[in-house]
Amino acid sequence: MTAQSDLAFDPWNPAFVADPYPAYAELRARGRVLYYEPTDQWLVPHHADVSALLRDRRLGRTYQHRFSHEDFGRTPPPPEHEPFHTLNDHGMLDLEPPDHTRIRRLVSKAFTPRTVERLKPYVHGLANDLVARLVEAGGGDLLTDIAEPLPVAVIAEMLGIPEADRAPLRPWSADICGMYELNPSEETAERAVRASVEFSDYLRELIAARREDPGDDLISGLIAAHDEDDDRLTEQEMISTCVLLLNAGHEATVNATVNGWHALFQNPGQLAALRADHSLVPTAVEELMRYDTPLQLFERWVLDEIEIDGTTIPRGAEVALLFGSANHDPAVFTDPGRLDLTRRDNPHISFSAGIHYCIGAPLARIELAASLTALLEQAPTLTLTTEPERKPNFVIRGLEGLRVAVS
Repeated sequence: MTAQSDLAFDPWNPAFVADPYPAYAELRARGRVLYYEPTDQWLVPHHADVSALLRDRRLGRTYQHRFSHEDFGRTPPPPEHEPFHTLNDHGMLDLEPPDHTRIRRLVSKAFTPRTVERLKPYVHGLANDLVARLVEAGGGDLLTDIAEPLPVAVIAEMLGIPEADRAPLRPWSADICGMYELNPSEETAERAVRASVEFSDYLRELIAARREDPGDDLISGLIAAHDEDDDRLTEQEMISTCVLLLNAGHEATVNATVNGWHALFQNPGQLAALRADHSLVPTAVEELMRYDTPLQLFERWVLDEIEIDGTTIPRGAEVALLFGSANHDPAVFTDPGRLDLTRRDNPHISFSAGIHYCIGAPLARIELAASLTALLEQAPTLTLTTEPERKPNFVIRGLEGLRVAVS
């Protein structure tokens, strides 16, 4: 077992959060699995192990389908956190089969490739409109002017949330997602609980309205979705699914957009090549997702004892799968520290893998390509005006803002 003082991993250190990739290289050199005492987790830094464990059914996003908290050696969450856990624990991201299988199957009936493809004109139109406003203003904050409003509006449109009701969506999401950071504070928990209650109350009313008057939207589709056994989503499962689709449907895209553009500004040769050849956009999207991964870490509970490189990880332990490190593993990626927008052999795991592979990945790719293309076409002289500050968050890693100018 490696003591935490020996590790370069330090998720609360602003310098580490600003650039964790050198520390990841040290972790990979130290071994395939390393114990980190401050979070009581086993860190897994290599691509092959992360990829395999995401598919390993001896691990799970939850353990409550098999064990009580006490049986698993874990302390139940405080009762005052219950609204957050009710919301979170009924979403398919934090469920395991058979509930995960049933809910994902029903959601897939409404969240079809055809549904996503039908959104393409809306996504591209909105991206062009947002960029046109940025150009007209001579610049602005790429985070608040482009990266945030585009995916929030898209998933809200998809769900059928009226435009007048959308203002609280991003703050609710940010407060809820604060609980996914390592060792969140009680203040973070209080904000997450409050947002969970308010968001759930809003969706409960909207779902009731759609039951009375269905529309051509995802919420109506979720209400109607059933299978041959006439299984349907419960009201809580629908609420949790909507929140998950909104949160997961924009958090990664927001941070991938600003992280990606920051990477492009730091690599002017690659940016110049992309401006000269817009056909690079599809591979650029994949490479930017790999190069500065928006979701750095994903957790799994060990449901049945596993062994990694001679180290036994007991049942009841938690592993931290380091996506950012896996995406920079030289065993898989040639010269991983180099941004290469033409990289074709790019098996990054930014959208996870296995049964929890991101159901919204096709939509995220459409959004990222749309905003990137609109900025390349309408703002070919886009420049960075101020070096941005990093948010303190490590797990969902992004910038406080990205100030740009259009000359």
